[in-house]
Amino acid sequence: MRVLQLIDSLEAGGAERMAVNYANSLSNEIEFSGLIATRKEGQLVSQLDEKVSYSFLNRKKLVDLSAVFKLRNYIKENKIEIIHAHSSSFFIATLVKITFFRIKIVWHDHYGSRAKESIKQNRVLVLCSAFFSSVFVVNLQLKKWSENNMFCKKVLFIPNFSLSLNESCEITKLKGTDGKRIVFLANLKNPKNHILILRAFAELKLKEFGWSLHLIGKDYMDLYSDKLKNFIVANSLENHIYLYGEKNDIKYILSQSSIGVLASTDEGFPVTLLEYASSNLAVISTNAGYCSEIINDGVEGFLFDPLSEVDLIEKLKKITQDDQLRKSFSDNFNKSVKENYAEKIIIQKLISAYKIV
Repeated sequence: MRVLQLIDSLEAGGAERMAVNYANSLSNEIEFSGLIATRKEGQLVSQLDEKVSYSFLNRKKLVDLSAVFKLRNYIKENKIEIIHAHSSSFFIATLVKITFFRIKIVWHDHYGSRAKESIKQNRVLVLCSAFFSSVFVVNLQLKKWSENNMFCKKVLFIPNFSLSLNESCEITKLKGTDGKRIVFLANLKNPKNHILILRAFAELKLKEFGWSLHLIGKDYMDLYSDKLKNFIVANSLENHIYLYGEKNDIKYILSQSSIGVLASTDEGFPVTLLEYASSNLAVISTNAGYCSEIINDGVEGFLFDPLSEVDLIEKLKKITQDDQLRKSFSDNFNKSVKENYAEKIIIQKLISAYKIV
């Protein structure tokens, strides 16, 4: 079996991390595993296994014939059988299929917000789906949406999986006190809902109890991040809430933390939660998307309504005040993720799905 993972960028995001994870894991299981970034490279390039064949298209515009034929040549030279196109990369995959019809396209939807969108908002995707052999989705809401709206009716739920973070670098030293650090791993953009966590942190006066909050993710230097920075200054939290930008040493960062948070108003299947679990963090998470299936509320962590500041405050207060509760949550969640979302289990499910294609 010869499979190519296709992704538009390799900046640190959930879909991008999973594309890299799939390419790395499959390199040990199938004849050929490749990955191509179409528009942008990024820090995740450094996490590709040396056994993965990698290329960059440097696509400049929506219909870039040079990039299309570069991709087509790569597919022919490496005898690729399946393009596993993640998120928005479906478009260039479709253009290639029009010129090279024997190739199979599997499209993987990671975008949780799509479940609330109309066909009109996804017209190009729906049209392109006529060329797909299968659709993979990361939660059941997305499965229902694809079954109802796409021309391709072969829709499979493929959960994300837990992969041990294998970075060796230890660069980012978090500020604050050991045992009192809350980490929020997400790029600074909608629908990640960072401001809700900041408000709860301020309302609970957690700085007075020694707690600090650490935001790890790309800062787009826009109105979204300005709102966060202005809130931090207005509430005199500069020495308690820190923004670090994009980082490569996630394993080291999480090893310095005690609580992991996620507050998105929409989610697919957040890889972040699996990374928190693998690093033995106590977790408090939004109940959006597949989160409520990953976390057993009150046993493996806390779930909250991302539209309710009161709900978040109540649960953040409990988790920061109870050392034993945090220990119980982290142990239970780590065990659950190992049992249900282990790499070997999900990769075998993925290979079985490829075989059907």
